[in-house]
Amino acid sequence: MPLWFKILLICKISYRCWYNNTNQTSETLFLYFSNMIFSNNSTENTPGTSKYTKYGFALLLFIVIFFSQEAISQIVTRFSTDTETLVAKEPAIFPADMLSDDYLPQLKGKRVALLANNTAMVGDVHLLDFLLKNKINVVRIFAPEHGFRGDVDRGKSFGSYTDEKTGIRVEQMFGLDRKPTAEQVLDIDIVVFDIQDVGVRFYTYISSMHVMMDACAQFGVEFMVLDRPNPLGDYVDGPIRQESQKSFLGMHPIPLVHGLTVGELALMINGEGWLECGKPCLLTVINAKNYTHSRLWSLPVKPSPNLPNEVSVRLYPSLCLFESTHVSIGRGTDIPFQIIGYPEEKFGTFTFVPQDKPGMQLNPEHEGKTCYGIDLRNVSVSETKFTLRYFLEFADKFPRRAAMITNKRWFNLLAGNEQLYKQITSGMSEADIRNTWQADLDKYKIMRKKYLLYPDFE
Repeated sequence: MPLWFKILLICKISYRCWYNNTNQTSETLFLYFSNMIFSNNSTENTPGTSKYTKYGFALLLFIVIFFSQEAISQIVTRFSTDTETLVAKEPAIFPADMLSDDYLPQLKGKRVALLANNTAMVGDVHLLDFLLKNKINVVRIFAPEHGFRGDVDRGKSFGSYTDEKTGIRVEQMFGLDRKPTAEQVLDIDIVVFDIQDVGVRFYTYISSMHVMMDACAQFGVEFMVLDRPNPLGDYVDGPIRQESQKSFLGMHPIPLVHGLTVGELALMINGEGWLECGKPCLLTVINAKNYTHSRLWSLPVKPSPNLPNEVSVRLYPSLCLFESTHVSIGRGTDIPFQIIGYPEEKFGTFTFVPQDKPGMQLNPEHEGKTCYGIDLRNVSVSETKFTLRYFLEFADKFPRRAAMITNKRWFNLLAGNEQLYKQITSGMSEADIRNTWQADLDKYKIMRKKYLLYPDFE
């Protein structure tokens, strides 16, 4: 057999071993080629075919056969796995309450109060139970909107009561009883705040934090924030709240989407002198671990009854303006803040019927009526940011835009100014409206930088 033919045959068999996963055994192939190469026939006298060449071909054959498709695949897989370990992966994010070594020593021997709700979870254990297990003297609980267990409808008062499981007094920090009295705080050494916020100015958990910080500053009580990532912390947007619109829905002159964690906001409240008592509180912020403002945070517990998932949280700042209208945003369904509708067919092809949902919403807008509109459940979580698009599209289906906004005062409190109402009802586009708040937004971004605890998104 000529030398060139042997080479061609080896290449052909190599090709089949590599691509076609040949069923011939390694032993059979090896014997076949060994006999072909080393047999005492006329080919061994072929010019240029020395024993060294034959040994070289045998070695090549050995490599080809034993490095079959499966072997190569295993090597490639192992190489890929080893290579991945060399590439820096994003480490897991840990809320501050998971870092007990950072805060438990500061609570030992003190009379502790919690400002917390159902989101204060240390893994699968509530912070209250975790502290009691670690012999921390918790003497009082303060609860924000939706209550300590997170099961009270929006805006509903729940009063004060004794927690059945622990016997600890729970005080309401919402509605008319939103500010602690001297009697409620003077027997406390430190208040620990652990609540998952969603990064929107009118989400009232940060207002409860502000009121408690003011009380602590007034009566000389320490205030500790166990910080948590902000699920909307990857951007800043919307109009700045004007002083004329200050309320429990907007206590701070910050944009609608503020881009701060609760710990960073607490530092801003202290640093900018926003507390009513005129002095800062004794503030400690325990940082979350591995969080950055460019990373999205997937909430382990829903922050309130009507924000059940990431999509609803990302859409919340855009859809909440509808709360000043009779347009439904899905309250009374299992998918609130993910759908929009009105009881007229011209508003869309997607339909839903709001019903009572105990623990979520009683007497929802358009209860028992078929609403027509749009379904936003498939929006991209990472790309969804604050927009006026949905609001303007629905407003344009009314005889005039102003006809959709049925509670102007409530709309202004949510917007944080009176201009947005005028801009929308006068027919301005979203792009033109955005241009009017950009200068103030740029100033806020500069101030915001002073209080950041984590790498920013820009």
